Amino acid sequence: MEPTRTFDLLDKNLSQSPSADALAAKSEGKWRKYSFKEYNDYSRWFALGLLELGFKKGEKIATITNNRPEWNFADMGMAMVGVIHVPVYTSLNCDEYKYVLEHSDARMVILSDKKLFSNINPVCDQVEKVEFVYTFDQTENSRHWMEVVEKGQHCKPETLEKLERIKNEITPSDPAALIYTSGTTGTSKGVLLSHKNLVSNFLAAAKVFRLGPDDRYLNILPLCHVGGRLGNYQTQYAGACIYYAENMGTIAINLREIKATGFDAVPRILEKVFDNVMAKGRGLKGIKKTLFFWAVSLGLRYKPFGENGWLYEFKLKIADKLIFSKWREALGGCARLVGCGGASLQPRLERVFWAAGIKILNMYGLTETSPIITINRQEKALCKLGTVGALIDGVEVKINEDGEILTRGENLMIGYYKDEDLTRSVIDEEGWFHTGDVGAWVDGKFLNVTDRKKEIFKLSNGKFVAPQPIENKLKESAFIDQVMVVGEHQKFASALLVPDFKYLKEWCQSQQLFAGQGHAELICLPEVWEVYKQEIARLNKSLSEPEKILRFRLVADEWSPLSGELSASLKLKRDVIESKYKEILEGIYRKTS
Repeated sequence: MEPTRTFDLLDKNLSQSPSADALAAKSEGKWRKYSFKEYNDYSRWFALGLLELGFKKGEKIATITNNRPEWNFADMGMAMVGVIHVPVYTSLNCDEYKYVLEHSDARMVILSDKKLFSNINPVCDQVEKVEFVYTFDQTENSRHWMEVVEKGQHCKPETLEKLERIKNEITPSDPAALIYTSGTTGTSKGVLLSHKNLVSNFLAAAKVFRLGPDDRYLNILPLCHVGGRLGNYQTQYAGACIYYAENMGTIAINLREIKATGFDAVPRILEKVFDNVMAKGRGLKGIKKTLFFWAVSLGLRYKPFGENGWLYEFKLKIADKLIFSKWREALGGCARLVGCGGASLQPRLERVFWAAGIKILNMYGLTETSPIITINRQEKALCKLGTVGALIDGVEVKINEDGEILTRGENLMIGYYKDEDLTRSVIDEEGWFHTGDVGAWVDGKFLNVTDRKKEIFKLSNGKFVAPQPIENKLKESAFIDQVMVVGEHQKFASALLVPDFKYLKEWCQSQQLFAGQGHAELICLPEVWEVYKQEIARLNKSLSEPEKILRFRLVADEWSPLSGELSASLKLKRDVIESKYKEILEGIYRKTS
């Protein structure tokens, strides 16, 4: 019987493979694994503990934690008793936490560790509806989450009966999660998702990924991110074991340790993986270096399913034996699938990873759509690299007259929490959700997303410019780490560039330039300025006239969620960047500049 509610996953796996590994995380340097039976037990005890504490259907619990098996125990426990899970990023500031906790009406908050407890517990004290604060780690002055589990283990007989009654009463249409958007502009919105939204999407995704009990999947995306949650559920549905990466710096190590067959990512992570591979290639000497870059060049021309012809395929086999096999070894030797979404993916990365035998299944969706709308498949009929793929089961899409992507289906949210007006503004009378993205069909069935509708700007000559494709093109340069293209109501497009300082210092050393100074001094060197001029001129050749970058400025800061220029899901916060670099941007367009 197929799941219709998220917690039905527990019964499915308990009946099929109770002793199989379900979840794993590093503890004191070793992987601690939990079987499906343990997973079910902890989840059930947590649910019973919530009932003992007096929680009722429809109430909210927020989790602010790193990825770990305990997140799942709490998530499923909440779902069993109809409590709505509010998963929150660990990188917000105190004002943002206060807003989410107040707006969501969270009654309990679960934090991961001592650091988060010391930062967020004072915020919880300011929120009237927060009654309970627990931590997953043993933390001084904090109540441990196992107190709830122990209440469940020693619950009253009537609580056992109550749990079974509530579980049977929960319907697929009932809300399961309240996810706050990562907020690239303005206040984040609370997206209310039902069991049906989440389940329909992970069932459709499972058909695409085709994982099995022998697979080992490294979970990298935060579980509070709807994409991370989707991957989490669909991997459980497949009966595969999920390993949680320790942190962003240990991804490659963790992939090798578990010999992962797949992992999830946002484009920014893949960019970093590729940059690291290229850095190692640049460090090679002689014939090894020549072969490395020959293989990369070959991979950048890759087309799947033998479309380049027999000679290309012959060369690819040589490149695979000599170079690409070593890439896979660096990632554990078994990686074959990557689920990727959340932002625009550079087509060159997609091609070179596929050429290396690692299929990136690029997808498109939003928090409001649970999330997948379209995805590239592993079979020829439903795969076109450079697009975000074909429709996933249970979803419809149409392109509006102005190019906006509209969608509807089983995955579409219940609505925005406490904001019926905003919900009505994005879901029309026919049930179509207006995504705010602009796109077009390729070959009648593959979706190409151009940009966010609100991010496309008009030059003073009336030409429209979509910044994301230009930004992706510029990031193809090894010298450029991050970029934001601007030009609203101006005569031409310009850009703020964040150098890849690691590569830039390597280049300076190769040119016998002193690279020991700080970032601010480095970007002022005349030779550095000149090499960026040459890079922009080279990249401009592939852009149309309105898209060409006629002026740029280098900035010394490295953008991140902690410093505020990127959202928690690693997207540009354009308003924040424009405000931070207001004087520089104004200087770009001064006639005297």
